[in-house]
Amino acid sequence: MPSAPAIAKNLRETRELMDLACQRAGRRPESVRLLAVSKTFAADDVAAAHAAGQTAFGENYVQEGVAKVAALAALGLEWHFIGPIQSNKTRPIAEHFSWVHSIDRLKIAERLSAQRPAHLPDLQVCLQVNISGETSKSGIESAAILRLAREVAALPRLRLRGLMTIPRPAATLAEQRAPFRELRLLLEAINAAGIGCDTLSMGMSADLEAAILEGATIVRVGTAIFGARSATG
Repeated sequence: MPSAPAIAKNLRETRELMDLACQRAGRRPESVRLLAVSKTFAADDVAAAHAAGQTAFGENYVQEGVAKVAALAALGLEWHFIGPIQSNKTRPIAEHFSWVHSIDRLKIAERLSAQRPAHLPDLQVCLQVNISGETSKSGIESAAILRLAREVAALPRLRLRGLMTIPRPAATLAEQRAPFRELRLLLEAINAAGIGCDTLSMGMSADLEAAILEGATIVRVGTAIFGARSATG
């Protein structure tokens, strides 16, 4: 378990890296939000990150995420669901999270729309694109994204914000930038079709700079903040 001082130091260093990438890209630092990916880490670790100024957290597993949302309700955190979604798990996601980054089919969006409680604000959602075409990863293929975007944008209780991706790992900055550039062009095509989106959720600990250079508005960072996860996590 990482110590609170270590988490604070890691957060500070991550924000510094983000600021440098924004500077290189000619972007304002506030144009990119940091999402701390807290999956497999304890609620105490999230509380330590919050004490260091972090307010938005990402979870991959429904049961674990919902437990942390409940345990830390008094802190007023913003919770994002970023993992694969099974049909039978949509209700707790719709009831407990503010954002969902990983919609890859209409059925899931329809269930989230129907199950979003009326007293809560609209659920902010992104469509997950399998930008590298890997069979091991979730996400819709690029060619089908415009149709899904139109369908999801029409659903009540949801607000389509943009696109998310987890590309294949790459060794060089230029290789890392290529799939992120492709996602940005997909978002531009969606907006050109009259669907107003503003979010590119892309970039993690290892490729944060490349994502920001290509227009990321949310970067999802876990390891660089909380440390390496256990082999079972």
